[in-house]
Order: sequence, then C-alpha cells, then structure tokens
Amino acid sequence: MGSLLLKNAEMLVTMDPSRREIADGGLYIEDGIIKQVGPTITLPQKADRVIDAGGQIVLPGFVNTHHHLNQTLTRNLPAAQNNNLFPWLKAHYRIWAKTGPEASRTSALIGLAELVQSGCTTVFDHSYLFRSGNKVDYQIEAAQDLGVRFHASRGSMSLGESQGGLPPDDCVENEDDILRDSIRVIDRYHDSTHGAMTRIVLAPCSPFSVSENLLKETAALARDKKVMLHTHLCETLDEERYTLERFGKRPVEWMEDLGWLGEDVWFAHAIHVDDDEIRKFSHSGCGAAHCPCSNMRLASGIAPIKKYMKAGVKVGLGVDGSASNDSSNILLEARQAMLLARLQIGLLPPEGPRKHFLLSQSHPLRAEEWMTARQALELATLGGASVLGRDDIGSLEVGKCADFFSIDLHTAAYAGALHDPVAAVLFCAPQSAYYTVINGKVVVDSGEISTMDMAPVVNAHNAHSRQLAQSG
Repeated sequence: MGSLLLKNAEMLVTMDPSRREIADGGLYIEDGIIKQVGPTITLPQKADRVIDAGGQIVLPGFVNTHHHLNQTLTRNLPAAQNNNLFPWLKAHYRIWAKTGPEASRTSALIGLAELVQSGCTTVFDHSYLFRSGNKVDYQIEAAQDLGVRFHASRGSMSLGESQGGLPPDDCVENEDDILRDSIRVIDRYHDSTHGAMTRIVLAPCSPFSVSENLLKETAALARDKKVMLHTHLCETLDEERYTLERFGKRPVEWMEDLGWLGEDVWFAHAIHVDDDEIRKFSHSGCGAAHCPCSNMRLASGIAPIKKYMKAGVKVGLGVDGSASNDSSNILLEARQAMLLARLQIGLLPPEGPRKHFLLSQSHPLRAEEWMTARQALELATLGGASVLGRDDIGSLEVGKCADFFSIDLHTAAYAGALHDPVAAVLFCAPQSAYYTVINGKVVVDSGEISTMDMAPVVNAHNAHSRQLAQSG
C-alpha cells in the first residue's frame, strides 16, 4: 500500500487518551498503519501520496455498530411510512425475502457508499434474511470492492408465525441450515488479526423471530469460534410484552438465562431497560448500539444513553436499517444522538435542581447532564470500536489503523461557527466528507467515491428497488 502523508489540517481530532486536538496537524502512514501523529512541521515531508488538508477538519473514522444494508431497496415505502416496529416489519418481510444476489450486492454498495461519504470507515451489518439465493457473501464482496472495513453478520430467523413468531413461515430458515452456514462463513471470512478488514458476527434477529434453542446454539458456536454475538433487544414495548407473555420474563432476564450477556455481546437499541438491567450490562460487559433516527422514525422510544455512559456500558452509534431511517448518514446519527439526549433532559420529571430549571428556565443544568458534541463524537469513534471489540480503530494514534475522514470547514454551512470547529461538526448541519481514508487507502476523494463508478450501481439499485416494491 505504500506511504501516505496528510498535512496542514486546520484541526486534527485524535481522540487519543489525552483527547488532543492539533491545529495545523497531520498524519504519516505506512501500509495502512499510522506511524506519526502531530503538527505538520514534525512529520516527514514526502510520501507515495500526499493529501493537503488545508482548511479541513480531520477526525477518526466513525464506526457504525448496527445496520441492515439490504434495506436501502425498500426506503420510503408508502405502506410502511407511518408504522411502529411490528406492523412496519410485517410490511417488509416478504419483500426482503425476494432480494436476490445482485440486488443484495447493489444495496450493500449503496448503503456503504452513503456511509463512507458521511465519514464512516467501519461498518457492522446485521443481515438475517437469506432467501432467493441471497447470502452474506454478496455483502462481504461489496465491502471488499468498495474498500470498507466490514463486520458482517450471519444473522438468522427461524421462528415463523405458526410457531408463535412474528415473521411469515416462508421467510424463516431451518436451524440446522443456519448453523451449518454460520460455520462456513466464519471459516471462510473471519479475520481476528490486528487491522482486519473483514470479521464475522453471529446475529439471530430478535426475541420474536428465533427460538430459544437457536439462541443457545448460536451462542455456543460463537464462543467456540471466538466471534461476537449481536441481536435486537428492548427495542419496543411490544417486544417486552412478547417475552413477558411467552416466557414470563423481561427481555434482559430472558437473554441472561440463555447465556447472552457478556463482553462478546452487544444489543441493538436497548431502549426499554431499568436501572438494574443497566447494571447487568455494565457488570457483564455488554454493549449497546444507539440508533436515534430509527427509534424516532418508528416511535420506539429514547434509549437512556447518559445513564449507560455513567454506568460504564459500552455504547456506539448505529444508523440502523435504511428502511427505518431512510438514510445511511452516520454524521447525521451522531448529531441526532446529541440532540435527542438533550431533549430527554426536558422530558424527565422535574425534581431537584432540574425542577427550578424547567419551571423558570433561569438555572442552568449541571454540566454532566448535557450530551456534548465531543461526547457524541466519542460514541461515534471510540465507543463504536469498543462495542465491536476492536482496539485498532477509533482514534488517530501511532500503531492504529489509518481510518479517518475530513470535512471542509470553509463553507456556508460552518460560517460563523468556527469559534469551536470540533463542536461545529455536530452543532451545524451534517456535511459530506471531503476525504475518507480506510486502511490508508483513499475511498472518498474530493467528496466522490474513488474506488468505484457509482452511477451504474445507482441505476441498477433503483431498478431492483422498483421490481421488489411491485412484487410486494
């Protein structure tokens, strides 16, 4: 891969242990690994490629901890625009089941392209519906072709309506087939080494679409193969009612009994939890993927992110499915996480110092109650890396992977906001990346995808999307 020098950044945000923010900063990189970080004047002046980031802010690549890439095919369906989770899923299941190999590949490329153009460099995708010839292989190949660091799930659904599950019977798989294919995918693709571009996660879909047996067997297989585990949990009150009625337990207790709490587990959404369940997450090392846009779109609720952070729970951001967010913009997600946590302050019962604030608006909240811009950036970088079990990404430090992006600060969008350019990235409207570099390779150059011609991909994707919508 050779060497890469980034120089003259107006601001370089490292997210290192000292949280250095370096004016006129830069990076020197060899073979995809950061070798030097500091003021431009301290760095080598030559490299195989030199990027002049003058006028730009440079940040560590964002980490997306929950997504469903194939859902780009079903964005904005009229039948699903105004639904909460369960009816929304029922409007989509059979359409998703008809996604074939080429549609799967193009949808992955579309979602990944939108992510990297918003500063994302590492993506976890939760695919769980494999019918019509679709395999996780097609998403992995798309990520490799585009140049994205990718954690792919061999997800699953096995509990159809006839067995008390939510999905139609013709959308689920045989459990023996699921486990066999999980072994195949891990053995073929999983890379546990430092700087790995591809890793595999085992990810049964949800409490209402898989059996207890599959959850137990999947956890045992994941631990034998030393890969991570993921599922949706505590997303809606409908889910809570489902586990209470079917198993007599709240979702977290039920998953705990099945061996699904641990440092190798993270849950998507994790909204409807109590203080005892937050303590369980903290003590066991479980992580949470916070998906604010999707949670708002489906009226699912607001996850207690500040409580998680205070308790030491690992938290990252997820854009979630492109049919429950209708976007794959990770910078937008970070901004929304900051704003939604602030809204949550005003929705809490007025008590103590907060009572006076809410009644008179004359007493400021304590500093620790706010979600700051830098905290939101930390969720998007170091938080996501921690959730995915990685210590080689999430910050710009010597020895870590050369994953970063830049944004031009001298535009109308940031005019008047450069008193604090780091906070401006979150407080102002989300802007597109000028450069995105992954593993030392430029994937976005001057705002455009540089590793692939996206025009024919967009055209093919739209054709597949129309065909699927008509079939539904």
